[in-house]
Order: sequence, then structure tokens, then C-alpha cells
Amino acid sequence: MDKTLSLARYRWAVASRSIAALFGGYALAAAWAICMSLWLQRFGMARMDAVTTAGILSFVVQVCAVIWVFAVTSMRRAWAGILIPTALLALGAWLAGAAA
Repeated sequence: MDKTLSLARYRWAVASRSIAALFGGYALAAAWAICMSLWLQRFGMARMDAVTTAGILSFVVQVCAVIWVFAVTSMRRAWAGILIPTALLALGAWLAGAAA
């Protein structure tokens, strides 16, 4: 019984990290692309260049998010490392959009 519980806990940890990497990494990359494209435009970059630059860099952000999720020792830290920056970037995008 104890081995079954341990295996279930391990599988839940892997599933949780996979969900954080897949969906959280996508949300973080999307928030990054939106926030950075808006701020780059506000600092004078042409709209097309800002969107292209932010979009290309968002792939790097997503890869780093996946690496982060599987590198940390705690599931709480993995989720916090995804959710907190995503929320801050969403706030930054909102501020950039509201200021325009």
C-alpha cells in the first residue's frame, strides 16, 4: 500500500510539472509577447518590429519556463515561478495598454 501511494504521488508530481510546463509556459510566453510588444512600441519601435521581436523572444521565454519547471525541487516553486511572472507581465501589459 505504501509503495502504491508513493508511486501515485510521484506520478502526480510529474503530471503537475508537465501541466505547468505546457500550459504555464505558454501563458508566460504569451504574456511576455504581449507586454514586450506594447512596451517596445511605447519606447518608439515600429509596431511590426515590436511584435516580431517580442514574438521571437517569447519562444526563448517558453523554453526557459519548461527548463525552470523541471529544474526546481519543489512543485510550489515551479508553479510560483510560472504564475507570478505571468501575472506581473499581464499587469505590465495592462499598464502599457492603459497608458496608450
